[in-house]
Amino acid sequence: MSHEISQFLNDNPDIEALDAFVIDLCGNAVGKRLPRSHMASFVTAGAPLCAAMQLLDVLGETSDPMGYGFSNGDPDAVGRMIPGTLSRIPWSSKPRAQCLMVMHDDATDAPLDYEPRQILKNVLSHFEARELTPVCAVEMEFYLVEQDRGPQGELVRARSLQTGREATGGRVLSMDVLDEYSAFLDAIVAAAAEQNIPVTSMINEYGAGQFEVNLHHQSDALRAADDAALLRRLIVGVAKSFGKNATFMSKPFHEDSGSGMHVHLSLVDKAGNNVFAPDYPDADARLAHAIGGMQAGLGESMAIFAPNINAWRRFGPDLFVPVTRDWGLNNRSVAFRIPPGEASARRIEHRASGAEANPYLVLAAILASVDYGLTHQLDPGAAAEGNACSEQDPELPSTLWGALAQLKAGSLLPAYLGVDYPALYAAVKEAEFERFMSIPTEREYEWYL
Repeated sequence: MSHEISQFLNDNPDIEALDAFVIDLCGNAVGKRLPRSHMASFVTAGAPLCAAMQLLDVLGETSDPMGYGFSNGDPDAVGRMIPGTLSRIPWSSKPRAQCLMVMHDDATDAPLDYEPRQILKNVLSHFEARELTPVCAVEMEFYLVEQDRGPQGELVRARSLQTGREATGGRVLSMDVLDEYSAFLDAIVAAAAEQNIPVTSMINEYGAGQFEVNLHHQSDALRAADDAALLRRLIVGVAKSFGKNATFMSKPFHEDSGSGMHVHLSLVDKAGNNVFAPDYPDADARLAHAIGGMQAGLGESMAIFAPNINAWRRFGPDLFVPVTRDWGLNNRSVAFRIPPGEASARRIEHRASGAEANPYLVLAAILASVDYGLTHQLDPGAAAEGNACSEQDPELPSTLWGALAQLKAGSLLPAYLGVDYPALYAAVKEAEFERFMSIPTEREYEWYL
C-alpha cells in the first residue's frame, strides 16, 4: 500500500485531503478527512475510529446494543485502507481523494467481526470450501430530485436539465428522458471511470426522475459490494454538483414505483465455468437448490433487504416487487428471476432488496441462503407462471417490526453472519424505529387532533 499512496501522491500533486471512510450498518459513508500531509502515515498506521461506529443507527445514535458503546467504554478501533480503493473525488469542489477502510480491533488487529464487509468475507469462506466463486452484479435504482422542498417539506421532483420542466413518470426506457438528463448521467459515467467503478448501462425507470444504473458482474463479491456502496456515494455527490439531490429511499413518492437494488448471481468453478449453465453437470439441480435456499432465507433476511420503515412502502401487490417466495423464468413478478440470455450466463436475479440497504449485508444474506440451499439440497418447487405478485405470502413479513421479529427468531443467518449479529442488527434497527415513532407526524395532527 505504501507504493500505492506514493504513486497516487506523485500523480496527483494538487490533492489537498483524503476522505477515509467505512460503509456503516445503514449503508452510509462515515470516517475522517485527513490533510495531504497525513495521507502516507495513515496508509501505514491506520486511523483511530470509534469501534461502535458499525452499530449506530441512521442518525448516528447508539442504543448500546449487547453492550457495545456505553457499556464497554466506547473504545476505538483502527481503520485501515482497503488496497485499490484510493481515487480522486471528481465531483468535489476542492481537489480531494477518497478510500474505503476496514476496521480492525486495536488490541489484536483482527477485523471486527460485526463489520458488514467482514461479515460478507466470512460468508464467502463457505464457497471457498466448495471451490466455487460467486459472480455478482448489482443494479441500483434512484430518484433525482430538487434540493429545495415543497411547502409541507415534501420532495420536489427533478426539473429537466434541458427544459426546466418538472419530471413526469410513465415514460419507462425513454431515450428522450436520458437526453434531457444526459449531462448528469454522463458525469456519473465519467466519475465512475475515474474511480474504477464498472458502470455498464443506464435506463430511465418508471418513476418521474427515476433512473437505474447497472454495474458489471464481478468474480469478487467483496468488490461487487464495494462498487455498489461507492456508486451510491458517487451518484449523490454528482447530483449535488448539479444543484440537485439523489435519493436511494425505497419509496420517496407514494404514487410512483419504488427503488430497488437487484442482485444478479451465478457460481463458477475453479476453471471459471458457470455451474448454473445448462450444459454443466447437475446444473439444473444446483440452480434449484440455490433458489430453494433463497426461499428459505427470505423471511429472516427481509429486515436486511428492507431496513427502515420507508422501505416497506415499496412492497405491495402488482408492483413488480416480491411479495412471495416464487421463482420464475423471465418473470418480473417473482422474487427470484432467471433472466433471459445466453445459456452460458444463466444466473439468478434476486429482486427483494431496497436501494438503501447495506450492499455487504445484502450479499451476505443472499449468499448465506444459497449455501444453505446447496447444503440441504432444497427444492424450490415449480417455476411460477403469469402474475406471482397479486397476493402477499402470509408467511413473509409485511412490516419492519415483523421483519425484525423474524430476523431474531431465525436460525439460518446466525450460522453464517455470526451467532450474535442478527440480534445486534435487530437491536440497532429496533432502537432506530422507536426513535422514529416517538415523534408525532404532520398526518397525526391532521387525522387525530
